[in-house]
Amino acid sequence: MGTNRANEASELKVSADVGRWLPRRSSQAADWGAGELLAIKRGTTVSVVIPARDEEKTVGDIVRTVRRDLMETVPLVDELLVVDSRSQDATARVAAEAGATVVAQDSVLPMLSGMAGKGEALWKGLAATTGDLVVFVDGDLYDFTSDYVTGLLGPLLTDESVAYVKGFYHRPLVGSSGTDADGGGRVTELVARPLLNMYWPELAGFVQPLAGEYAGRREVLESIPFVVNYGVEIGHLIDILESRGLDALAQVDLGKRTHRHQSTQALGRMAGQIMLTLFDRLERYGRLISAQPPATLLAQFQRGESGHGVSREMVLTDLACQQRPPLSGLRAADGSGRREIA
Repeated sequence: MGTNRANEASELKVSADVGRWLPRRSSQAADWGAGELLAIKRGTTVSVVIPARDEEKTVGDIVRTVRRDLMETVPLVDELLVVDSRSQDATARVAAEAGATVVAQDSVLPMLSGMAGKGEALWKGLAATTGDLVVFVDGDLYDFTSDYVTGLLGPLLTDESVAYVKGFYHRPLVGSSGTDADGGGRVTELVARPLLNMYWPELAGFVQPLAGEYAGRREVLESIPFVVNYGVEIGHLIDILESRGLDALAQVDLGKRTHRHQSTQALGRMAGQIMLTLFDRLERYGRLISAQPPATLLAQFQRGESGHGVSREMVLTDLACQQRPPLSGLRAADGSGRREIA
């Protein structure tokens, strides 16, 4: 068989694998109710972690919904933690008043030098909780319902072979010209999806590979590194695929997600972080060796004012792919067991 035919055969196999995986590992949040999950939960403990940076407008409603529906009405969730990621507003106070345990990102594992980024907040949230299952929910959601949590928990509680569950949804993009029902997820469509299809086509079936709502088994989450910036989610998918196989991954339709949209320049920085994470994984898993590593500085231009009128000012951002090690290895190194909340 020639090289072209071999490639075609490989592509057909991947396509067939994804085609079998999609119906087997895709579900809807409505497939499970909180009461049903409580009945099969038995001794399994559940932690919900909400990373939040300057989210005083939304984090309170998210916390109140989880407490009311999944801790008071149905005691499905055992632990509700908000990680305050160096907020400059009242995020921490609002979350605490709504009923969450709140920790400052830099107060968790204080013996380590602090790093900045969403992945850092997630890793610290994992370190500061004890649940057997950990659900991550972004703190900027406007239309959050407790179905997000039950939907993500469903596959984990009903199928022991599932290790990690990703959410997906319709993401409306609201602009001056109206609303595009599925216009959100621009970095996914322009960067993450094309690159995954090129290098990890096994992950092509994920509707939203960068979704901020997902859940996993603690032993799995503690066995993988966390990229400290926005590359964290794509890193998770690749690392778990490589270590446990596609069938350990699942996805759940959570309906609709409305959140605060970022500026084009912020999305550019996010895209760069995701690309650097993917290049790091290509080298880590021997899929692509480059003669020279990619530069990590991103040059962007912002509007400014000068004596001659409007000007353009260059802004440089270092997108380096910094990572936290697997928590399991860190604990083994210092001899500690599961830690208390800092």
